[in-house]
Amino acid sequence: MAGDPRVNLIEYPDREMMMIDLAHVLTGELNSCLMRHEHASFAVPGGTTPGPIFDALCAADLDWSRVHVMLTDERWVPEDDPRSNARLVRERLLVERAAAARFLPFFTGQDRPEDALVALDAALEGELPVSVMLLGMGADMHTASLFPGAEGTAAALAPQVGSVAAVRPADQPEARITLTLPVLQSAMARHIVITGPEKRAALDRARGLSPQEAPVSAVLSGATVHWAE
Repeated sequence: MAGDPRVNLIEYPDREMMMIDLAHVLTGELNSCLMRHEHASFAVPGGTTPGPIFDALCAADLDWSRVHVMLTDERWVPEDDPRSNARLVRERLLVERAAAARFLPFFTGQDRPEDALVALDAALEGELPVSVMLLGMGADMHTASLFPGAEGTAAALAPQVGSVAAVRPADQPEARITLTLPVLQSAMARHIVITGPEKRAALDRARGLSPQEAPVSAVLSGATVHWAE
């Protein structure tokens, strides 16, 4: 990774320092965007990793009323479900000062995520390109909900596709909705946060694989990767 000129890798001595420092970086980028635009769009992941970042970020001194928060991806479950990414965002990010932000959830209550694509495309039209994006990565080298080999991933990786796509990972209990590769690649600022040796090794492997094998490889160019043991 260190030898790849396309990827800016920052290594931190511990996870707590990484989460706090990354929250400061995101705050600065959002504030810079707000100085030049009427609003800033901010895409964030779910999962366990970003929670401490949200805890630090929610108190940031920003004009949060002009920040539009969206997810990079979502499980197709109601917000009261423990696995809902929207639930995590509402409980950990959209509190304190950040409670003033506008939130654009993906789950619409329809039976299938495929039935919501047209409406979500329309809702996101004014938010693109995303101003600031935070992504995670799994040990299987997925990012957002672009899972290797999953039903829907190939379509979501296509250069000509809408802003969102439905994906159905075979080993996951729920269908998902995800931002597509063109949206992920066009973000004005893009950060990937990972922790632990397993994910670091997966990230290094991903550099030599195709996006179909390792979807995260398609968003590494121009990204800043933040890693702590």
